[in-house]
Amino acid sequence: MKSYQKLTAAQPAACRVEEEGAAPVPSGHGKLAPWWVGSGLLVAAVLLSTITVWVLRQVSGGWLGPTAPPKCLVVPESHRFDCYPERRVVVTQELCESRGCCFIQSPPLAEGKQGVPWCFYPPDFPSYTLESLNQTALGMVGLLVRREKAYYPRDIQKLRLDVEFETDTRLHIKITDAANPRYEVPLDVPRVMKRAENPIYSLNFSWDPFGVVLQRKATGTVLLNTTVAPLIFADQFLQISTSLPSRFLYGLGEHRDTFLHSLDWNTLTLWARDVSPTESFNLYGAHPFYLLMEEGGNAHGVFLLNSNAMEVALQPAPGLTWRTIGGVLDFYIFLGPDPNMVIQQYQQVIGFPAMPPIWALGFHLCRWGYGSSNETWQTVRAMRNYQIPQDGQWNDIDYMDGYRDFTLDSQKFASLPSLVEDLHKHGQRYVMILDPGISSTSPHGSYWPFDEGLRRGLFLNTTQGQPLIGQVWPGFTAFADFSNPDTHQWWLENLQHFHAHVPFDGLWIDMNEPSNFMDGSEDGCPPGELDNPPYTPAVLGDSLSAKTVCASAKQKVSVHYNLHNLYGLMEAKATASALIRIRGKRPFLISRSTFPSQGRYSGHWLGDNRSQWKDMRYSIPGLLSFSLFGIPLVGADICGFSGSTSEELCTRWMQLGAFYPFSRNHNTQNEKAQDPTAFSPAARTAMKDVLLTRYSLLPFLYTLFHRAHLQGDTVARPLFFEFPQDEATWELDRQFLWGQSLLVTPVLEPGVDSVTGYVPQGTWYDFYTGSSVNSSGEMLKMSAPLEHLNLHVREGSILPTQKPGTTTEATRGNPLRLIVALSSHATAWGDLFWDDGESLDTFEKGNYSYVVFNVTQNIFTSTVLHASTEATKVTVGTLSIFGVQKPPSKVLLNGQEKPFSYLDNQVLNVSDLGMSLSQGFSLQWL
Repeated sequence: MKSYQKLTAAQPAACRVEEEGAAPVPSGHGKLAPWWVGSGLLVAAVLLSTITVWVLRQVSGGWLGPTAPPKCLVVPESHRFDCYPERRVVVTQELCESRGCCFIQSPPLAEGKQGVPWCFYPPDFPSYTLESLNQTALGMVGLLVRREKAYYPRDIQKLRLDVEFETDTRLHIKITDAANPRYEVPLDVPRVMKRAENPIYSLNFSWDPFGVVLQRKATGTVLLNTTVAPLIFADQFLQISTSLPSRFLYGLGEHRDTFLHSLDWNTLTLWARDVSPTESFNLYGAHPFYLLMEEGGNAHGVFLLNSNAMEVALQPAPGLTWRTIGGVLDFYIFLGPDPNMVIQQYQQVIGFPAMPPIWALGFHLCRWGYGSSNETWQTVRAMRNYQIPQDGQWNDIDYMDGYRDFTLDSQKFASLPSLVEDLHKHGQRYVMILDPGISSTSPHGSYWPFDEGLRRGLFLNTTQGQPLIGQVWPGFTAFADFSNPDTHQWWLENLQHFHAHVPFDGLWIDMNEPSNFMDGSEDGCPPGELDNPPYTPAVLGDSLSAKTVCASAKQKVSVHYNLHNLYGLMEAKATASALIRIRGKRPFLISRSTFPSQGRYSGHWLGDNRSQWKDMRYSIPGLLSFSLFGIPLVGADICGFSGSTSEELCTRWMQLGAFYPFSRNHNTQNEKAQDPTAFSPAARTAMKDVLLTRYSLLPFLYTLFHRAHLQGDTVARPLFFEFPQDEATWELDRQFLWGQSLLVTPVLEPGVDSVTGYVPQGTWYDFYTGSSVNSSGEMLKMSAPLEHLNLHVREGSILPTQKPGTTTEATRGNPLRLIVALSSHATAWGDLFWDDGESLDTFEKGNYSYVVFNVTQNIFTSTVLHASTEATKVTVGTLSIFGVQKPPSKVLLNGQEKPFSYLDNQVLNVSDLGMSLSQGFSLQWL
């Protein structure tokens, strides 16, 4: 009998493959007896489910219908893997059994809620058999054969299994058609040359039915067990399920959700879609990656490299099912073992994020509906007048002539070139929006972007070979095909023409799901299995073409069916490359649609949110999820995009938003202004103060981005990344850390003057005063009047800060203040990366300074590990040391006595140091 059952601690006898051993010979098919023998748990489950069914039948008056076969009753509810996932279908017993599946009705749930599937796989449902398995230089290659057809068309009978032990912490498993090539994501992934020598995982196989069982060697924890349900691999329906070792699962974007996903029959759909962030909808980007915390604090991650429409079904077993409608099953598994390492290992595959220019980390201001360049300019002047920090001024689509890309409204935005010149004089930058839909209705010869794109054949085409015409802001539009390298050249030329007139500094690419105000095109979509596949995942609108282009549209590399989720990534690649060519400096780019590896080219904002407290709260899980996805430059529209904000909401949101890695206040048209100058003096001052705090922390933040660029560290970080042993941190998503050491606890509710936040075990210091808080790992109530954001510095860390100016350029010339937070052992460590803030590849070319700070035995040392001329322009002015237990009698700087102050809250301040950053020094207190 073929059996699918959750793996217990016992190992399947069918086949055990240690990665260092030789490929075993099949020891007889289907000998899975050890999985069943002696399993008291299983017997209990059978009895329990049988009794449950009997009881339900009594109380429900028999609505369950005829008794299900024993093999169906054996499967506990939480382990029922859905055999009939189609939406908008009332699943009957007849439909279910026509697929060879079990049918047991459950009580109906509230509308829109999913529950236990009525139709689920029996233990003996036919799957693939592993017919052969042979060693290769990097791992193994196997042949999978399906003897009985599954129920989707064009079932693929023979599959090739490739297993590569790529590194000691990374495993690569790929399943594809053994006979015919299939579409695969055109993403550059690392190629390894030799097999891992000491992997921290062991891999076992079940032969019949085929299944993969992956374990962590150190703990024996089963990370993947795909024997729990059948593998299905048809041309347009690929499905594989696994058990999970815990319920603590994160990632799988882009969605509006808590950071920790619910496993209560929760389906997450991945199909890029333009829609205001709403719970349960598929949103702008697709990230088929999850991170899972295991009991004991270990973590692992799984990445499915597949760009087709997809859904991931989570269930309480705990279990997970990947369902995609094209491509191949190409899995990377990252073994950590801690969550930080998992994310680093993931980025070793997809690529590390780009280093942003320093000005990208300043405060940005935008709105749709400034109405004119003069009105935009007035806002900039008001910000300067109140000396509120601002680096970037942005414009939305109202700067364009008729909403057409690469044009300027010559009436309302005539002074835009002068505004940009003025911004540059004041050390500020200009960023403008661009959409991928190119207006197709201008008279021939009057709009070069369309005429030239048409001439060169650079647009998405219909199945008939004509440009697909949809509708976006300018009216009827064609869509640039960024999978075509020739489109990148045309895009560059368009940007060069516009830059000659308006010398923009960064770009904001929107509507790149791609968004379409029509479903498909002006002519709809043709019949056929690309636009109407045998199975459509649970996408908003129930159709792949809902508010986007036809899946059958032709692109250079493949059909849109395969490339849709890559559209934003491909546009970002073209745009980043154009910015480098035009400006010769690090590109600054923010994109709405994203896909794995996007961090190499752009940041992301969380889309068209609303001016509501709920939206502010949801921004933190959004921030943390994109940290997992390797896109650290992320933030939400501060104060909310649509709807009207209130002064209190906007003040609290500006406080939170000052700690978004990408910090921008943005507003829609026809709403009252919400920039800091629009509010009362008290609110304006609170907003200004928190922005000055952000600017003071720029050296620390910039160093965090360097670490992200260099090795894939996160910038905004969940608490459990630093405290993985503390399970109380695993569900927290109302606070976050910057790096290892700065805890941000924002107010997320109206009408309060305090906030309760979790403070992990240890000593934490108030960022502003240096007063200490000793925590055993507990929820603490903190005072939070409207003008205050709670920030705490972790013991043992050193934060490089700087006297803030109103721009990053002004700030960079100011003296540094190093904040030392002593540990209970009176030690501390920190570092600083410093370069010119905008040149390309400064680290790679060696044009940077890197300084390490250390405290031990009452001696602070600054050690220059790498130096450049930039560091000679900066001085270290002040040292503030938190947690100095008793007043020193004297302080020595490089052996010379220095004046100091010591406060009752155990803070030692030494100022007027005047030490060049480019020179090491030591400071001792006695």
